[in-house]
Amino acid sequence: MNRSKDILSALSGMGIPFTLFEHEPKHSIQDCLNTPGLDPLVATVPRNVFACNRQQTAFYLILMSPMREFRTAQVSKLLGVSRLSFAREDKLQALLQLDKGAVSPLGLLFDTEHQVQLIIDDALLAYPRLWFHPGVNTQSVEMDTGHFLNTFLPGVRHTPVIITLPAAD
Repeated sequence: MNRSKDILSALSGMGIPFTLFEHEPKHSIQDCLNTPGLDPLVATVPRNVFACNRQQTAFYLILMSPMREFRTAQVSKLLGVSRLSFAREDKLQALLQLDKGAVSPLGLLFDTEHQVQLIIDDALLAYPRLWFHPGVNTQSVEMDTGHFLNTFLPGVRHTPVIITLPAAD
């Protein structure tokens, strides 16, 4: 499912300036961090984790520093959820209209019933710019972190929960 055109059109419609990068398919966070054009001094690619509670009734999109590992026990405790696990791919497609390998907060555009809670690792806020896949892993969008937080998220009516994750061991 390629929703890139819809996402890029929505960003433009919200007046959000962005730079679009075309590249080979990216299959891991390490691949993404090695994308030509990414300046690690001013931008990063968040690690995006689509998770749910045990009953699969609450869904979370967790954006983390790429230098941090996703530890379910840590994040579950911070969110007050008994046990998080990775959500099924069919839920990713149904709720965010995204495929595995292209998970991105830009898919919140399609979460019109607000079934997904966005969680952001506060370490990401130190970067002036962030990179996201616009619904496909052969493209990346670079945008100002402030535009993401103050224009895109209000535009899709999502309020993030900011958490502080422990530094990697």
